[in-house]
Parts: sequence; C-alpha cells; structure tokens
Amino acid sequence: MNLQLRPEAARPEPVGRRRYVILALITIVLAFSTGDRATLSVAGPNIQSSLGINAVEMGWLFSAFAWAYVVGHLPAGWLVDRFGAKSVVVVALTLWSIVTLMMSGVGWVAQPFAALLLLRVLLGALEAPVGPASARIIAAWFPAAERGVAGAIFNSAQYLSLVIFTPLMGWLDHVWGWHHIFTVMGFLGLLLALVWGRLYFVPLRHPALTRKERDYIEAGGGLIDLGAVKKDASGGTPPGPTLGDIGMLFRSRMLVGIFIAQYCITAITWFFVSWFPTYLVTALGLSMLKAGFIAALPAVCGCVGGVTTGFFSDWLLRRTGSLTIARKVPITIGLVLSASIIACNYVRTDWMIVALMSLAFFGKGFGSLGWTVVADTAPKRVIGLTGGVFNAIGNTAGIVTPLIIGYILAGTGSFSGALLFVGLHGLVAILSYWLIVGPIERFDIGDGSGNRKAIEVPAHERIARSLP
Repeated sequence: MNLQLRPEAARPEPVGRRRYVILALITIVLAFSTGDRATLSVAGPNIQSSLGINAVEMGWLFSAFAWAYVVGHLPAGWLVDRFGAKSVVVVALTLWSIVTLMMSGVGWVAQPFAALLLLRVLLGALEAPVGPASARIIAAWFPAAERGVAGAIFNSAQYLSLVIFTPLMGWLDHVWGWHHIFTVMGFLGLLLALVWGRLYFVPLRHPALTRKERDYIEAGGGLIDLGAVKKDASGGTPPGPTLGDIGMLFRSRMLVGIFIAQYCITAITWFFVSWFPTYLVTALGLSMLKAGFIAALPAVCGCVGGVTTGFFSDWLLRRTGSLTIARKVPITIGLVLSASIIACNYVRTDWMIVALMSLAFFGKGFGSLGWTVVADTAPKRVIGLTGGVFNAIGNTAGIVTPLIIGYILAGTGSFSGALLFVGLHGLVAILSYWLIVGPIERFDIGDGSGNRKAIEVPAHERIARSLP
C-alpha cells in the first residue's frame, strides 16, 4: 500500500469552480495595487528632470509609500476582521485610485516634491487593506490542499502587474507624458472598484456558489464562515481584535521567523518596483520606452515562477503529507535563485544582465509562498490581523530598501553595491525559514476570552500528519 496517496484519497473530489472567480478578483486587485505603487518608478526619470528632483529625494518618495503602507497594516487588518473584506476593499480601492489621479497634477503646484510626498503617503495607507483582506479570502474560499496554488496565483499578481502595466506606462510616458500614467491608472482603478463591489461575496452568501462546492471547501479546511459578519449575544457586532492579540502573535517562534523572511523577500520586490527602471536607463543607457518593455521580461519570469511554485508546493503536500516540506522546499529553491542578481555586477553585456535579472525574478517568484503560509498558520480568529502584521513587517523593506539604494547611488554613482545589498536578502530569508520557523502549522491564540481551544483539523490533514 502506498501511504503517500492516503492524504489525497481522504479528500473529496472537487466540485465547481466559483472559488477561482474569487481568486481572479483578488489577483486583479493586487495587480492594480502593485501597478499604482509602481507608477512613480516609470514616471520617475522624467519627473526628476522636469521637476528638479534628485536621487535622494526620489528615494524618499519611494520610501514614503512604504512608511504609510507599513503603519496602515495594523488598522487595516483590524478593519478587515471587524467589517469584512468586501466593504473595506471597495472603499480603499476607490480612494487610492482618486489619489493616483491627483498625482498627475503635482507639476502645477508650488512645491511638487512635498505634494508627491503627501500623495505617496496617502497611497500607501489606502493600499494597506489588500493583503489582510486577501489572506482572509484565501483561508475562507480554499481548502488547505489548494492554498498553495491559490496563494501562488494571487502572489503572481505583482509580476503580472509589471508585465502588463510597465510597458503600458512606458508607452504613455513616451507618447503623452508622465502625467497620463497617473490619469489612466486612476480611472482604471475606479472601474475595478465597481466590479469588485458587484462580484465579491463571502462563501456563505455567494448567490452562485453551489452546495457541493461549499461542502468541498469546508471539508478540506476552508473557513467558509470567516467572512460573514457575526452577531454577539446582544445582537450587536462583536469587537475586533485587540492589541493583546498582536502580542500573542509574537509569542510564536514560527510566525516571527515567517515575518523576518517576508521582510527579506519584500526587499527584493521593492528593488524591482522602485529603482529597476532607473537602473535600466542609467546603467544600461536605455530609453524609458525600451526600458518599460525590457522591465517586463523579468516580470514575466517572476510570474511563471510565482504560479508554478503553487502547483509544485501542493504536489509536494500530496506526495509527502508534510506541510513543512511542501512550503519550505520551494521557498528555498526560489530564494537561492534570487541571489543570482548579484552576478549582474560581473557581466558587461546587456542581454546577460537581463537574463540574470530574469532568473533572479523567477527565483523570487518561486520562493514567494508567504501568503499561502499565512493562510496555513494564522490563528483563525485574527487571520486579517496576522496578514496585516505579516505584510507590515515585510513592507518595512519598502522603507529601507529604496532609501539605502538612493544613498548608495548618491555615494558611489554605481548600482553595484545596491545589487549586492538586494541579493543577500534572499539568503537571509532561507536561514530564517530553516533555523527559526520550525514546523508549519496553524497557531492558536484562543477564542478571545483568554482560553485556548483545540483547533479542529480536517480529516485529510490528520491523515497527512500521521504519515512518516
């Protein structure tokens, strides 16, 4: 008897595909979120020349988004846990699209740098709910055995965004000027807010979700009641998570290790969404139009890596029955490959640099299972808050990375030190997963009354955990 087939045999056959429509929605929202924060990276060279903004000031503009994005995650996670993903995302998406539109007019004010700085802060705060909301949605809509693929497809949105929007924004900059990067992205975001408000529902309230698909999701460990707003004994809405819950998260060595690794992985991402187009223009001497299209090549590779890792991870789970192996092995392989960005310092031809960047971005995508791991490990009662802490700590790299690169460029006039700085982060993330995280399993902080409760483990997970 082949014991490795037992976890798969214990799962019911999948019925229906409505959950993948929901996955497409959150993936598109993340793609727009990533695209809007990257508008400045494409518009940056022409903004610098037309508005007189230097490299250090550009570093501060890139970093300003991350400051607000990081700080905004804790209240964003609380709002998502308290009021649900649908209403919080539609409001946030509408407001950040308006802010993006406003950026097109900074050239007409007396202090364009100050105006851009303020708008980047607002953009960061308003985009913060996307991650926490999506962590809850993946946990609610997908059984454990499909979360690897779901989380990987969702995470691939950041690469898909660069594939689609970077060439589009480069073309808009070349033909119409940098102002229209912001106007087009802002209007598209407002249209997406209308679509989200009309199509997204929690599992228990979705009008088109069949009973068979709902039962399949629930039997596989999907938290189908997670998004429904519940009432307390008095008929009112129960209070949201507390500050004490945040403290409980940091009592888990596993979660702390996951948070540290996410910081390192996000540092690599922030190089590509901030300084990478400028690197192509200044270090390789490309035009912004050409740089916009070439920047899409590593993003395509990142997208491929980000999607294939989900299938590979879920295949490993079926073969080994070990959630730890299924998540850690792909992360390790991917992050080793991401360190190849350092080799760009030792080649001279443009095509080799682009090839190495593409390999590094493929690896970064293949190693990005963080949101899947959060859906696997976060305490059920505070998944939104856990996602908020996870993404807040991760995007602290968005504060540090653009600033440090800006100062490296100002001090050396070269990207060599910047590439070394970025590449080493992948190796630190690997050490965090293997030396700190330990076994990957759901962490329990109790029911909110101070009492810890046993977590109901789905049958297929109990069988999987019993395997050698």
